[in-house]
Amino acid sequence: MFRPILALAALLALALTTSPAAARPQIIEADRIVAIVGSEAITLFELKTQLQQVVGRLQRQGTPLPPEATLERQMLERMIMERAQIQAAREQGLRVEDAQLEQTIARIAANNKMSDAQFRAALEKDGIAYAQFREEIRGELLIARLREREVDSRLVISDAEIDNFLAQTDGKREELHVAHILLRAPEAASPEQLQKLRSKAEDVARRAQQGENFAELAAAYSDAPDALQGGDLGWRSEDTLPTLFAETAKTLQPSPQPAAAKVGDIALLQSPNGFHVIKLIARRGNQTEDDGVRQTRARHILIRVDELISESEARRRLEDLRERLRHGENFAELARLYSQDGSAANGGDLGWINPGDTVPEFERAMDALSDGEISAVVQSPFGFHVIKVEERRVQNMSVEKQRLAARQILRERKMDEAYQDWLRQLRDRTYVEYRLEDE
Repeated sequence: MFRPILALAALLALALTTSPAAARPQIIEADRIVAIVGSEAITLFELKTQLQQVVGRLQRQGTPLPPEATLERQMLERMIMERAQIQAAREQGLRVEDAQLEQTIARIAANNKMSDAQFRAALEKDGIAYAQFREEIRGELLIARLREREVDSRLVISDAEIDNFLAQTDGKREELHVAHILLRAPEAASPEQLQKLRSKAEDVARRAQQGENFAELAAAYSDAPDALQGGDLGWRSEDTLPTLFAETAKTLQPSPQPAAAKVGDIALLQSPNGFHVIKLIARRGNQTEDDGVRQTRARHILIRVDELISESEARRRLEDLRERLRHGENFAELARLYSQDGSAANGGDLGWINPGDTVPEFERAMDALSDGEISAVVQSPFGFHVIKVEERRVQNMSVEKQRLAARQILRERKMDEAYQDWLRQLRDRTYVEYRLEDE
């Protein structure tokens, strides 16, 4: 999926045996280009490789498969969107260093309770080459970093939005298990395009209502990133679902079995991104927040990336500073001397940090640390950081806590909508040439 393009020669195999019938030449299809995305090509070999992996995963999950040609087109669209995002990331100078890549893979192996050797063996058993897996993870990290820069870090939640949210909720939230299918509309779509898309969405919704497997329909028709996972959003608080989804899902009746849809549990919606087919799988009781907020007091040293300092140079400087910290030098003093953040004058002290106050990559790294521990070099949309956790506490704050929780809920709700809108714009401005049907 994320490999450099393979230059493969055409292959012609001759099966020669003593049988006259078997003596005829057996032609094996040559590799060819099935799509051009920007300045790169996607080959048939790459498409077939990815398709084989997805089919294997869906079969292991027991998900019914759509027709091969449908799944092939869906897989190609997914690869086109991934390739477009990776190109956009590289155009902005984003990179994933080998050291970070290896740390991520080691963490994946550890989460699966495997050593490095065991993890490689498991990949090979599933028919996945380690080099291929490595580059796929690099691509996923690039896309995540691009999303954080272009979408997540630009979201703004106003005090007025928080006030309005708190006025409409009593602090109790129902959880919903929802699946969806997105038929994405192009930017500035014509009335004719929208009508054609609506007709297609109505047909998909009708088939779901008549009992066709929703996961199979999602794999065949959805333009959402989770299409090949059956469009399943999992259990989500109604407050963290997109507003349109939550309001509609609350009016639906859950189906007794995910694969057995019944009339009433399917809805068709339109949003600026296109048409959505929504299915409510289940709901469960109200969740009430507790009274404590876990806060972290932390310091950091920030080196920014700009025209004068490359990513590799910023990382190298922080690795040097981290080594000095490991040998006992004072964190606050080094922060005053070298940090390029406004907190430098305070020795890098960020004060008490609430959940959701920092960007996701910084918060994840900080939350993984013990008190007094110093992090590895961490990259965020602002640059590279070394973080130290000073202490933690659980603070009881009724009003402040409610506003903090509301801000985080609204942020999560907006992120999916903003990401889908950004993907639609990216897709429309990316040059794509289809050659899948070429002979």
